[in-house]
Amino acid sequence: MARREVLRLAVATVLGAGLVAPSPATTCGMPAGFVEAYPATSAAMNAAGRPYSGWTAQGRQFLSFDRCGDGSVVEVVGDLATADRIAVLVPGVGTGLSDFDRGLGGVAHRAPARQARNLHTALSDAEPHARVAVLAWLGYDPPDGVAAAASQASARHGARTLGEQLRVLAARRPDARVTLVGHSYGALVAGLAAGDAPPQVTDLVSLGGVGVGVDRAERLGRIRVWAAEAPNDWIRRVPQVRLPGLGHGIRPGDLSFGARQLPVAATTGHDGYLLPGGPTLAAIATVVLYGTAEPAGSRAESLGMPATGTAR
Repeated sequence: MARREVLRLAVATVLGAGLVAPSPATTCGMPAGFVEAYPATSAAMNAAGRPYSGWTAQGRQFLSFDRCGDGSVVEVVGDLATADRIAVLVPGVGTGLSDFDRGLGGVAHRAPARQARNLHTALSDAEPHARVAVLAWLGYDPPDGVAAAASQASARHGARTLGEQLRVLAARRPDARVTLVGHSYGALVAGLAAGDAPPQVTDLVSLGGVGVGVDRAERLGRIRVWAAEAPNDWIRRVPQVRLPGLGHGIRPGDLSFGARQLPVAATTGHDGYLLPGGPTLAAIATVVLYGTAEPAGSRAESLGMPATGTAR
């Protein structure tokens, strides 16, 4: 009880100081799209000049691109038109268009574009003949700092847009299985979108996630919820409170949440989950491919398991 009162006092102090406020609403629009969007998006990026024109010159494919505000972009790694397994990677706090390729603070492994390629490579290594695609989905305006991230405002806006994207994927690839992978605040966006996602969305992976919109994994119903939280991830120090307009409740990485735990023994910090060669990345790949973190028992089923499987 004393700890709860201390947390409530701390929150009240922060609110009183005006340090926490919802991210401002944005009028920037980013409609959901499919592969037919590639030419128009490429033309817009070429018109925007460097570095964006350089991205398309490399043959990279984008579902959307918008320079409004901090910018938004969705890149596709793999052949989305034929994919049976689709992973949607949602980044977290502070990520903008300028960080998409270079990474926050210029740290390359924090770049959503690179993380998506890392995951696609891990998927191909695990199952060379699998038809897979990874979306690096910066389709929302993440909060610009830790204080703003205490609000769900940005996440709810992003979840609505992500929901539109998921419905497009379900309509165009009805036999595919979709896995949402959210990092940090991106896990909250993914979790809120998962609440009413089409049945093709079967799994939600939280990587150092601040929350997913519910306090127990079972409250997401048929969605299998997975979590990775490194022992020295600073997210562990975030108070697990939920007050009106503030806080995100129990983290998916907390054992009391009830998520299926992914290996993190060799993972360090808040940004190491998608590094090549690590156990967490390999486990995420098996979740995307098989709906389990134990591929040995799943390979017999190959990739023929139903797209709408509901096992928990």
